[in-house]
Amino acid sequence: MTLTIVDGLIIGLYLLVVIAIGVALRRRTRTSEDFFLSGRSIPAWVAGLAFMSANMGAQEVVGMAASGAKYGLATSHFYWVGAIPAMVFLGLFMMPLYYGSRARSVPEYLKLRFDEKTRLLNATTFAFMTVISSGISMYAMGLLLNLLLGWPFDLSIWLWAGIVLIYVFMGGLTSGIYNEVLQFFLIVFGFAPLVILGLVDIGGWSGLMASLADISLQRGYPADALTTVWRHTGSADTNPLGVGWFGISMGLGFVLSFGYWCTDFLLVQRAMAADSLSAARQAPIIAAIPKLLFPALVILPGMIAIGLTHRAGGLTFPLKPDGSLNYDLAMPLMLARYLPTGLLGLGITALMASFMSGMAGNVTAFNTVWTYDLYQAHIRPNASDTHYLNVGRIATVAGVLLSIAAAYLAARFNNIMDLLQLVFAFVNAPLFATFLLGMFWKRTTGHAAFAGLLLGTIGAALHHGLTIPQHAIPGIKGGWLFIVHTYPSEMAQNFSTAIMAWTACFLVTVTVSLITAPRPDDQLKGLVYSLTEKGYEKPAHWYLNPTLLAPLVLGAAFALNLIFW
Repeated sequence: MTLTIVDGLIIGLYLLVVIAIGVALRRRTRTSEDFFLSGRSIPAWVAGLAFMSANMGAQEVVGMAASGAKYGLATSHFYWVGAIPAMVFLGLFMMPLYYGSRARSVPEYLKLRFDEKTRLLNATTFAFMTVISSGISMYAMGLLLNLLLGWPFDLSIWLWAGIVLIYVFMGGLTSGIYNEVLQFFLIVFGFAPLVILGLVDIGGWSGLMASLADISLQRGYPADALTTVWRHTGSADTNPLGVGWFGISMGLGFVLSFGYWCTDFLLVQRAMAADSLSAARQAPIIAAIPKLLFPALVILPGMIAIGLTHRAGGLTFPLKPDGSLNYDLAMPLMLARYLPTGLLGLGITALMASFMSGMAGNVTAFNTVWTYDLYQAHIRPNASDTHYLNVGRIATVAGVLLSIAAAYLAARFNNIMDLLQLVFAFVNAPLFATFLLGMFWKRTTGHAAFAGLLLGTIGAALHHGLTIPQHAIPGIKGGWLFIVHTYPSEMAQNFSTAIMAWTACFLVTVTVSLITAPRPDDQLKGLVYSLTEKGYEKPAHWYLNPTLLAPLVLGAAFALNLIFW
């Protein structure tokens, strides 16, 4: 793939704009709250689009296209089941506690609700995960730009990391948020032509269904297994995900999705930056509206790509060293096939924007947690606000450098993506049990929360060590203790591991809470839902009322599940 001068100008213009946003916002960043929380001044629609965009890193754009090629339309479970309900729940029930408590981060909320040791445990694991996640996103970007354009891996890593560093260092979270809004529109307009041209080429939806029916039968599944979402989930053996309806509903739809969307500070930080409690409640629900439609932009290209492999003059997927198809190249192959001069530059810019939004989101979350929850809480608690602002900027540089190191680590260990997903299942799943009990059961105690988090993670590790997916070798994929159960797929194992972690944390937290002393009710006002005032201010427009938007969004998700059943 070769870029023309026009393509290069489009990419160059985008880079100048994102740096200019950082430079322009530097003058508005005078305090630590400006830098870490945008002075809580972001309008609801901006916070909502940033909330959505912060999730659209390499794993979203490239990974979902790859999953579309491998699993078909069933990948939409990660949206219509594994995202929308949790985003609505966050807006309606959890943001009033996050925002109303005036906590500056998710770990700080744990400190206010429970105790310092629970905060420290969450802050440490979260900081580690953000660095690793950011590094893997950078690694994927460097690898793709090398494969697509022949750019040196080292140059790609350092160049894009440097640009993210410039605009986050200057403008803090505000710069990150407004760039994420820009990146959202770039991703939409960059990939929409790809989907339209691909559908026309393959013969529309009916042509795609016909092509995928042949592939599905060839893989040993029913003809419509790649173009339906629930129809074949009665058994794990009859659908490409290898997961039954209970694993999808409980493992993904409840434990993993609520654990990610409702407790991950990378996302919650965007809503915390809103200019009012009403706007903070609206932000995740506003984000859920485009999230409903994003499978068309990121999953459909992968489905079209694999469908074209059975057409004369279609696509050919490169092979991995083990002989399997390299599904990760679905999106790049589509870009190279369909986008002409100018549009190709826009498509490559959209791809870069997705990587940069993911990295910037991780860096802004990392610098906040490091400064407030680790440095201020445990190293230097009584310094001036200017000192913490400077520490935040230093933490931004450190976060970018650590992410670069993690990118090189990912280049050396080809199984680090599996390791990252495993860590998320270990950490986020029990964390949601802690939040669910802490926010909605006033009897939950600090000792119980800490014990539940620890033992939930240990329970997940034991489950992983005793199980393994089919055709896997004992080790990073499981079975490192001994094997008592074999799952039909890695996804089925991950969902079950998450269920185990959540259940263990929930049971331990309830048990320990019943034998330890709770805090008085007057200390929990604004931290527990039943003890918090419900008189929320009304939004400026009736149609932005979260209690009105929420059922509409949930209804739309339900309708999409029925349409593609």
